[in-house]
Amino acid sequence: MRYFVQFSYFGKPYHGWQKQPNAITVQQVLEKALSTLLRHPVETVGAGRTDTGVHAKQMFAHFETNDIADRTNLVYRLNALLPKAIAVRRIFEVSDDAHARFDAVSRTYEYWIVQEKNPFYSDRAHFIKHPLDMERMNEGAAVLFTYKDFECFSKSNTDVKTYRCEISGAIWEKKDDRLIFTITADRFLRNMVRAIVGTLLEVGQGKSSVDDVKRIIKSKDRSQAGPSVPAKGLYLTSVRYPDENSEKHG
Repeated sequence: MRYFVQFSYFGKPYHGWQKQPNAITVQQVLEKALSTLLRHPVETVGAGRTDTGVHAKQMFAHFETNDIADRTNLVYRLNALLPKAIAVRRIFEVSDDAHARFDAVSRTYEYWIVQEKNPFYSDRAHFIKHPLDMERMNEGAAVLFTYKDFECFSKSNTDVKTYRCEISGAIWEKKDDRLIFTITADRFLRNMVRAIVGTLLEVGQGKSSVDDVKRIIKSKDRSQAGPSVPAKGLYLTSVRYPDENSEKHG
């Protein structure tokens, strides 16, 4: 039987989601815990990949096992076994062909900026001391809706078949003591959000213009875009699936 597991994690202790031969990752730790409690080797398929140090408020993965009689108890036992940086919220049964990655219709990320030194955000947000023009940054963000090819924001030498992404939301907002950039798309390229944020921050500091954002996207050249911001400010906040999947399987 196939199940979805919904979980969250604080990314600092891990080298991203996906398993690696010589580094500890979220997938490795989660699979070990599932395998221990279910008493057989468990392999998971995640909704996507997050890089080293990136956090996830909402993440999904699917796995296969025999019927789980008490899923609530399994969640409790998993959270007792897992390290503090990973928390499982729920486990629910899905159809045999449900896929955590390919069935997802959108993903949403947030990037957190703080403009005053704050020890409580040292591992959770990026500190920018220079004044930022949020109106100009939102003008730059609006440019993203008019393009589909975002090769300029992709990590170099990435093995992908297409650089096309459908961005449906991109906005900067002031929330309490943070400046938060929220972006939603059907898919994201490696390093894409961090490169977009770095480019828009240059607009906000007056180092480049909204027209420069258009020129950068048209160039398809990563070296033309702004520098990638640190991973610690990036959060995967939502993964959405088709309504029929949610209605049928939870």
